[in-house]
Amino acid sequence: MDTSFEKYQKRRLRSSYFSVVISIGLVLFLVGILGLIVLKTNSITEHFKEKVTITIFLKDNAKSIDVEILQAELKRAEYTKAVTYISKKDAAKKYTEEIGEDFVEFLGDNPLKDAVDISLKSEFVTPEKMAEIEKNLLIRSIVAEVTYDKPLIELLTKNINRLSFWMLLFSGLFTLIAMVLINGSIRLSIYSKRFTIKTMQMVGATKGFIRVPFILKSIQLGILGALVAIGGVIGFILYINKTIPELEMLSNYKILALLFTVIIVLGILITWISTFFATQRFLNLRTDELYY
Repeated sequence: MDTSFEKYQKRRLRSSYFSVVISIGLVLFLVGILGLIVLKTNSITEHFKEKVTITIFLKDNAKSIDVEILQAELKRAEYTKAVTYISKKDAAKKYTEEIGEDFVEFLGDNPLKDAVDISLKSEFVTPEKMAEIEKNLLIRSIVAEVTYDKPLIELLTKNINRLSFWMLLFSGLFTLIAMVLINGSIRLSIYSKRFTIKTMQMVGATKGFIRVPFILKSIQLGILGALVAIGGVIGFILYINKTIPELEMLSNYKILALLFTVIIVLGILITWISTFFATQRFLNLRTDELYY
């Protein structure tokens, strides 16, 4: 009789642990997908920002040595990602190919200027920083004009800031929901052992001594749940990478490693906090209150 009851209790305990692991895994999987979207959104915005260029048109009397010095200084500048020199001859050839007509032959002269295109690092693509860069470039004696798409930069910055705000708000809200759901699963698991907790307390065990095994077990379940979530996220990434390769989901392993680390840390942290307060609650209850 005792053996049958003991087997039943073990099956029930395993079933309880399994449900907790699956609950934690599903919630952390959704958190991981959201984190992936946030990180990928950031990399996509950086990609578009780094497509922005500033074009420097040089004066006709600019000496080649001065142009080389300017290019060298631009390459060393903190805001520069790449520097490309475009001679007026190359610019005329490209423009001729675009319009399908040799305008130089028609005009009898090439009205275009030698130019230098600067591709900026993403963190410098803001209206304020680009205006400062433009101001510093215009004071150079060989620079005739500095141009870039100001309305586009303002619109891009405004939309990215708006998107970042909503993503941050949504991430915080979803993380809070995840904590509540995991906390509920842990509390139900601890609730089934409330009589064991009270019995240990009645025979003289300290609160810390009683709490530690429950915390360690919950952390193990949290890690298992996190590993389940990571497996699901990896499957999702592989599927998306195969379906939409343009997103380059596997292009940055450091970001993925960071994401997986955060999932594991969340699994440990949430289960530890939930278990601590759940056991504390039952430790503070009177014996007659355990039945309600």
